[in-house]
Amino acid sequence: MNSEILKLITPLSEDKIKKLRSGDAVYLSGIIVGARDMAHRRIAGAIKNGEKLPVSLQNETIFYVGPSPTPPDKISGSIGPTTSARMDSLTEPLLKNGLRAMIGKGKRSEDYKKLLIKYRAVYLVAIGGASAFLSTKVKEIKKIAYRDLGAEALYSITVKDFPLFVAYDIYGGDVFKLVETGSSVK
Repeated sequence: MNSEILKLITPLSEDKIKKLRSGDAVYLSGIIVGARDMAHRRIAGAIKNGEKLPVSLQNETIFYVGPSPTPPDKISGSIGPTTSARMDSLTEPLLKNGLRAMIGKGKRSEDYKKLLIKYRAVYLVAIGGASAFLSTKVKEIKKIAYRDLGAEALYSITVKDFPLFVAYDIYGGDVFKLVETGSSVK
């Protein structure tokens, strides 16, 4: 675990994430994809049916989010993470297609953690309840697919110094276990 805040820029290759350890603080910049439950179901269904995806998942980062409407004088409405465990059963097809990182909140299943090791991907957590603050880190947001899903559409989100923590790394590290055992998280 690093004591400094690491800066990462998307896209996230395996090379970029292999230095990450659970508990590390990260500032993420670049373009990420916003997708919640329904968008995940559509993406997983498209993969299963051999259909063309609306975005490439290769080295992509998905943020489990349903943004609030954007006020007239703002770039983005409140933008916070949603509970991620609901996506566990939909994750493997995305990882097989190159997904490198996911952003959300809360613990994930043991099977999910094994998939991260197998496919060399990470799970990052954003602070729940800080969605108004997180929106200040958004430089651009736009719907790119599945517009009929409203807030659960697929989004392209450009972020600058988006604050995150590494929850699960590619080595099996687990920040939640660190906290439960009283180990220090810097």
